[in-house]
Amino acid sequence: MIWKGPAGLSWRTLGEYLGVGSGGRRNAVAEVAGLGKFVKSRASHVSQSTLYGYLKTRAGTRFPELFENPVMLDSINIAKWHVWLACVSDLLLWVGGKMRREGGLDDAATAALMEGLAEELLGDCGVPPEAGVDFTAARARFLERVRDARWNAIPDDDTVFTESPGALVHWSPIADEFKSRDEEIVENSVRFRWIEVRREARRMLRPELIAADFSARTESA
Repeated sequence: MIWKGPAGLSWRTLGEYLGVGSGGRRNAVAEVAGLGKFVKSRASHVSQSTLYGYLKTRAGTRFPELFENPVMLDSINIAKWHVWLACVSDLLLWVGGKMRREGGLDDAATAALMEGLAEELLGDCGVPPEAGVDFTAARARFLERVRDARWNAIPDDDTVFTESPGALVHWSPIADEFKSRDEEIVENSVRFRWIEVRREARRMLRPELIAADFSARTESA
């Protein structure tokens, strides 16, 4: 999940991938497909930046060597998928709460929308061989969390961002003695990243239009 763009990748292309339009303005998200892309791209950004940032902080100048060690590389690959899934889980619930509050959807419609997005995101990633033997169970817990969500009770704050901070600490291939010292700082680094994502979501997401798109798709199905 490290960004390795092809030769000649421009900042404009990268900006478009992350949802930055011309002139640095954020493109509005007004469709269900765009909502799924928003969750996927922002969860990927938070998981990558926090995981690799933590590893780089601990490894220092030896950071590149981590990717040359087969055992360490296996551990990093496992970590990146589990942290990513935890990030998706947290952001998807927060977005679902926003859709319930501002999109005009009732609980049943919100549940249908968010469960559909959850299944689509899991379908896109599949079960990567490098994700480890525990990833299938993690996928099941993610779906269960989404299905059990009380969408009308999710506030517009960081209340539901509970999985990603702990996942970063748990899955990072760092010695336990360091993790115990770093835990609070590492978890706060994840919470800090989510602040800007929530601000961005408030600017970009158009819940009523997304809800209308979902309703139209549902009626035509």
